[in-house]
Formats: sequence, structure tokens, C-alpha cells
Amino acid sequence: MSIPIVRTLAELRATVAEWRREGARVAVVPTMGALHEGHLSLVRAALVQADRVIVTLFVNPKQFNSAADLAAYPRTEHEDAAKLAPLGAHMLYAPDADQVYPEGFATNISVSGVSEGLCGAFRPGHFDGVATVVAKLFLQIGADLAFFGEKDFQQLHVVRRMARDLDIPIGIVGCPTVREQDGLALSSRNVRLSQAQRAVAPRLADILFDAAARLAAGAAVAATLDAAQAAILAAGYAEVEYLTLRAEDDLSPLDRADRPARLLAAAWLGEVRLIDNVPVRPET
Repeated sequence: MSIPIVRTLAELRATVAEWRREGARVAVVPTMGALHEGHLSLVRAALVQADRVIVTLFVNPKQFNSAADLAAYPRTEHEDAAKLAPLGAHMLYAPDADQVYPEGFATNISVSGVSEGLCGAFRPGHFDGVATVVAKLFLQIGADLAFFGEKDFQQLHVVRRMARDLDIPIGIVGCPTVREQDGLALSSRNVRLSQAQRAVAPRLADILFDAAARLAAGAAVAATLDAAQAAILAAGYAEVEYLTLRAEDDLSPLDRADRPARLLAAAWLGEVRLIDNVPVRPET
């Protein structure tokens, strides 16, 4: 069993047009490859809600802040295709670079508000790159639905805002974060962790879930976040870029856990930057 791999916009559109003539509902799962169970869970969710599912694989240079990070990003197309085939996905769209950014490409999509702060503060231009490439993929494919993981919670908000503002007729579906048995959020970057770092990494999630429970029970936000940050550093993380409580619906900062919220963090373990978030549901 294999999955068809499409590399040109012309072939993509011809295939989707044929599906449309058959009355099919089409979904897309955008990825940069190095697929793990988190990605595969999105594909399974898409297969439940759509007749045809396209997984995209494009390592987007516009969303990397450093050439070294771009060069280090894992590229495993053969293995990715092998993981997708048994699931029943209908296409792997792995476009050549000129199919996404043809010569002379000069457009940039910038989403203000939800892109500011958090990862946006530490990765200048990152969300412009995300919004631009995702808009391109949405318009190239013309899917009815797109599936994204909640682990990249700020990205999910950026994509929703972009599609809404540009009147792109697509439903954005957020799916729960998938974790290892020890709690570590799945990420393509996890493969870069040493054995010792991998043993430390799950502490980030442990500390976030503990802090979220305290906040939901009414604990003071500032003191709880200070204690959680100290615990992350004590666990072996080198730096905490941010640890903050934000409203779930619009990412506005909160100093009280009085409505559905997310506790979001980014921290460095050696040379690997890990992000995570957990829900905070007030008990009253």
C-alpha cells in the first residue's frame, strides 16, 4: 500500500477537481514532515469528517528564524509516506519550492494581535511565514476543512484569524495535543534531545499541569507562575522564554483564572526549544 505523492500545483488541482465532481468533501492536514503520532492523529480526525484527505509536506523557509534551525529540521519524506499509507490518506502534497514561492514572489501575510507576544516575541517573522504558507496551501487546495494540533496553540489562533480575515471558505479544526506516556508533548524536535535531556523533558508538562490545577482552584496567578518557572529551571531546563496565562478564546493576558484559559510555556533544554500548553478550567 502506498500514498500518491504530488509535487505540482497543476496535478494537485486536477486531482481535487475530479474529487469535487464526485461530490467529495476534502480536508487538509498541513505539516512540515517528520511525522509523529500527533500528526497521524490529525489525519485520523480528518478521515472521520471528510471523504478525501490531503497531507501537505513542505519545510517552509519563511517561518524559520535561523539558517541553522532550517538546516537541522528533519526531512523524512520516505518514512512519512510509509506512516501515512496505512491510515488511508488520499494524497501527500509535497510541492517543489517553486510551486509555493515562484520566482518573483513578493507577498507577505501578517496577522497582528494574536501573533504578538509568546512565540511571536522570540521568533520575529515566524508567524508571517506561517500565515503566508498556510494561506497559499488553503488557496491551492480549496479544502473544506483544515486540521491543526492544539500544541501550537498560538499558531492555531493565527491561522483561524487569517482565514477569517481573508474570507477563505475553510473550517479550521483544532485537535488535542498528543503526548508520550510520560506526558511529553509530541514534537518533531524531540528527536534532537539527548537521552539525558529526554528524561528531563516531561517535567515541563508535569509542572504545567500542576500549576493549571492550582490556578483552576483559585491560586494567585503571579505567585503560581513564579513557582512553576522556578520548578522548570530546577528540573534542568536552561531557560524559560515565557510562562503565561492567556484567555483561551483570544490569547489576551489574564491575571485571574476566571474564564477558560491556557497556561502556555516555551523553554530551552540544551539546544532544543520545547513549547507546551495546558487548559485551565476554573472550578467556579
